[in-house]
Amino acid sequence: MPLPDDALARITGRVRPPAVPVDGSGDWGASEEAIGTRLPEDYKRLVETYGRGDFWGALCLRTPFGEDNPVRLAANLLDDYGPLRDDFPEDYPYPLFPEPGGLLAWAVTESAAHVCWLTEGAPEAWPVVIWSRDDDYERFDCGAADFLDRLTSRTIAPELLHHTPELAPWFDPAVQLDHVYLRLGEGTLPYAERLRLLREALGPTSDRGGFENGGQRQDHFAVDRSGWLLTYETAYGHQLRVAFPPADEGRARDAVLAAVELIGCPVLSADTVHGTSSWAPGTGA
Repeated sequence: MPLPDDALARITGRVRPPAVPVDGSGDWGASEEAIGTRLPEDYKRLVETYGRGDFWGALCLRTPFGEDNPVRLAANLLDDYGPLRDDFPEDYPYPLFPEPGGLLAWAVTESAAHVCWLTEGAPEAWPVVIWSRDDDYERFDCGAADFLDRLTSRTIAPELLHHTPELAPWFDPAVQLDHVYLRLGEGTLPYAERLRLLREALGPTSDRGGFENGGQRQDHFAVDRSGWLLTYETAYGHQLRVAFPPADEGRARDAVLAAVELIGCPVLSADTVHGTSSWAPGTGA
């Protein structure tokens, strides 16, 4: 197994870490005592480097820190699933930590699958097991950092992780975001040209996927420097959806409205969907 720092260096070379990891620091000794085991060093370095957040739409790293952490690292699989296992033992081929050699989840996916260690032997030798909601399992004989290294380099393609491998890998820290939807009028430029101008004005940007069906389009992208997330679409009406940290409200409002002006489409309304930001006319920035 590669040394943790080697795998981590390769990951950070592909996937830029956040400036301030969310729930990425704390008392490791106390955390290990609470969980009941020493934790692998590569996992500790991952937590300290990235913190809690989304890797490539595939998984969210659990950390043992943060008072309001909704995906806190905890030895809770036996409590949560032990009673179900009593009724359906055939669906549980592995023990559950703190049982000897049991599964201990270090990440979770959007489809509620658990990305676990199989806690056999020394922590640095724990393999990775993905356990889906349908009780399907995949095992990978590598640690957490090596698993993410192989995933983001596309040398493995887990069937139980759902992501978009043709896109460059990314990491979004788990920070609170405000969401503003700009309803737009029509302009004279074709959709593809409007999208190009938006991304050029806000760039550099990174693809986050999209779709086209029956002439209706939806394109997701991220602004690299700020981490703002945008969706430009006609699939649910002609609109631009913007997600950004509340502290960025003024900068986001100015930059996005300036970009929209370039595409020649009037802003019909600006609605706050989640959060406190208001881009309504006359509110200022």
